[in-house]
Amino acid sequence: MNIRSITRSRPGRLITAVVLTVTVTTPLVVTNAASAAATLTVAQALAAQDGRTATVAGWVVGQPTATTTVITSGYTADTAIAIADQAGETSTARMLYVQVTAAWRNSFGLLTNPSLRGRQVTATGTLTAYFAHGGLKNPSTMSLGGGATPSPTTSSSAYYAAAAGKTGPALRTALHTIIRTQTRLTYDQVWEALKDTDQDPANPANVILLYSGRSQSKTANGGGVDDWNREHVWAKSHGDFGTATGPGTDVHHLRPEDVSVNSARGNKDFDTGGSAVAQAPGCYTDADSFEPRDAVKGDVARMILYMAIRYEGDDGWPDLEPNDSVANGSTPRLGRLTKLLAWHDQDPPDAFEQRRNQRIYERWQGNRNPFVDHPEWARAIWG
Repeated sequence: MNIRSITRSRPGRLITAVVLTVTVTTPLVVTNAASAAATLTVAQALAAQDGRTATVAGWVVGQPTATTTVITSGYTADTAIAIADQAGETSTARMLYVQVTAAWRNSFGLLTNPSLRGRQVTATGTLTAYFAHGGLKNPSTMSLGGGATPSPTTSSSAYYAAAAGKTGPALRTALHTIIRTQTRLTYDQVWEALKDTDQDPANPANVILLYSGRSQSKTANGGGVDDWNREHVWAKSHGDFGTATGPGTDVHHLRPEDVSVNSARGNKDFDTGGSAVAQAPGCYTDADSFEPRDAVKGDVARMILYMAIRYEGDDGWPDLEPNDSVANGSTPRLGRLTKLLAWHDQDPPDAFEQRRNQRIYERWQGNRNPFVDHPEWARAIWG
C-alpha cells in the first residue's frame, strides 16, 4: 500500500488530498511437490538420479547381482529387484535397481517370491545409484500394480503406435513386433496367473470356466473329477509345442476349464454343430470339431488370432496360422478360420475379456491381445 498527498489550489482556497494506492497480489500457493508429481516411468527415474524422493512403476525383470548383471532364475537373495518399462526387457541399461529393505523382503524379495517376476510394482524411495547403477534406495512404500497406470485405452494407444495407419501384411508385421516382447511364464506359474486373469467378478474366490461358464473355487484345480485345469485354446498338439515355456504357457490362450470338458474338446478344431457337451451348456462337439457357447465364441476367436500373430516362426517356435480346415492334425494350423472370424464379429470383447487382457499386460506377460483392443484389425489382416 502506498500513501501520497496531492496539493492543489483553487481561487480563494488551498486543497490537500490524501491518495491511498492499494496493490492486490495473488497469494502464493505452496503445494506438496511429492504428492503432485506423477508416478515416474523407469526411463524417467534413470534420468533423475539426483537424490530426490520419487514414486516409480515398472515390471519386475529379475534380481540385480552386479552393475551389469541381472539374474532371472535361481535367485540368491531378497535384497533387490530390477524393474523396467517393458516386462520382457533384457538390457540392464534400461532397468532400475530397487533396494528391497528388511520391511519389504517377505513380499517383494525374489528368493521368497520368484513368481513376482513379470508383475508390475510401484515403489517410492530415493533415486540414487545402487550397485553403481541407476537405482531407487530405502523404499518407504512398495505395492503391486502400477499406481498411476494409464487406463487401457490410453495405454493401448501408446502401445500400438507403430501399427497406426497400417493394414494387411504391414499391420501384421507391426503387431508381431509389438506383442512378441513379453515375459514368459513357466507352466506352474500359469496356475497362479489364471486365478488372477479369470477371476469371477462376483466372487473373487472363484474363477469362471471358459466353456462351462461355471464359477468354481480357485483352489479346486488339478486333475481330479470336477476340478478345473489349464485348457490350451490353441491345442498344443497343433504345432507340437507342448507345455514348455513359450506358446505352451502363454496365458493369452490358456483358460480354466473343467477337466472332463477339457478332455471333450481335446485337440479338435473349431466349427459349429455336433452333440451337446456334458457340463458345458451351449457347447457342441463331433468327431473333428468343437463349438463353444455363444458368450465366448468371440473370445475363442481372438485367442486363436493372437497366437497366429504372436508366433510367426522366428523365435524357435512353430509358425502358427489359422486355416479353413478341421483336419489339421499335428500341423501348426487351426480352423475353421471363416467360423472364427464370424464369431469374432458376432461376439465383440466384453468387460471380462478386456479386464483379462489388461491384467495379463500389467501383471503377467507385459503384452496385449491386439484383437481385444482393436477388433477391426482382424478383418484388416484376414479380410
